[in-house]
Amino acid sequence: MSQSIDRNLVWRTLREVAAILVRLVFNLQVRGTQHLPASGGVLIVANHQSFLDPVVLGVMFNRPMAYLADAYLFKFKPFGWLIRKLHAFPINTGKGDIAAMKEMIRLLQAGEVLTVFPEGTRTPDGKLQAIEGGVALAIRRAKVPVMTAIIVGAYEAFPRQSKIPRVGKVRVIFDKPRQMHDLKSEQIIAEIDQAFKKLFDEAMAWRANT
Repeated sequence: MSQSIDRNLVWRTLREVAAILVRLVFNLQVRGTQHLPASGGVLIVANHQSFLDPVVLGVMFNRPMAYLADAYLFKFKPFGWLIRKLHAFPINTGKGDIAAMKEMIRLLQAGEVLTVFPEGTRTPDGKLQAIEGGVALAIRRAKVPVMTAIIVGAYEAFPRQSKIPRVGKVRVIFDKPRQMHDLKSEQIIAEIDQAFKKLFDEAMAWRANT
């Protein structure tokens, strides 16, 4: 219990600091946070614009958001301690996708809010990318609600070609959770792709007018 309280205390403290910073530097505005269920496992699938994505997705939620991170990031003990407190969990990517898949399912069935980026890598140009098939298997096996999320402006603020972020304007939209585990894998991919495109257009228009 004390470890859980300690972890959540670190998370809450850093979340408050990060929320202030991203509002000031990136004029962050978010829609749809009210859709997150109060308890139970939830999978959030989001487009991948930059290294800012985990921060801009998570700072407005009252529940901690978990992520999978390469195990090598935990080797430097102070940094490993910090990201564990921020609900990051290590995976050995060298062992292939099976280990990551098992960890995703374990976390979701344990009641975590887990975020994944099914495009697999950061966008090279700010546009949406093709969705990889692995996320469909996780959804079918974990059997938890799925929320799609779209980020726009994070690419302009911190493109993959840049070493440091710059002042920008970031918008995030979360869709309502839906059950997809009864669908076939190709149907799940199509549903996510359609939701991404709809939310992306909505977020781009919102960003342009605010």
